[in-house]
Amino acid sequence: MSGQLFIRICQGIINYSQEPISDYFLYFRQRRDATGLLGFNVIQKCTSAIRQLAYCTAPDAFDEYLHMCQQTSYDCLNNFCKSVFHLYANEYLRKPTPQDVQRLVNAHAEIHGFPGMLGSLDCMHWAWKNFPYRYKGHYTRGDHGYPTIMLEAVASYDL
Repeated sequence: MSGQLFIRICQGIINYSQEPISDYFLYFRQRRDATGLLGFNVIQKCTSAIRQLAYCTAPDAFDEYLHMCQQTSYDCLNNFCKSVFHLYANEYLRKPTPQDVQRLVNAHAEIHGFPGMLGSLDCMHWAWKNFPYRYKGHYTRGDHGYPTIMLEAVASYDL
């Protein structure tokens, strides 16, 4: 993930000001704990959530890296997913309108020379370095010799 995208998501979570503000947005505000010390800020909480999603790690894996306990990491992930869904569902998780479909078809016909194409499909194998060893046989193909994950992507030209 690019740094600009990460900062945009963090700022979106912090700057969300529609009423009523949900608890999962309030969770990302930095507060003082019972001893008067400042708790984790939005960058630390979003980092924990994105690392859990990106590396498929357990919530307690960030104890040494972020000094964050398992429950806090789990809460970060839970509230992050709800916040991002609430912020971006209308823009990125909606069904395309007829105008969107026609715009994409026209753009692909012009750019790629394929009339009637809505999006591009690409598949590739990524090496999975930190895989659970017990699943080695499930994710290893004979032509690669090491565990891989199949990544399939469908995207329009503007993404």
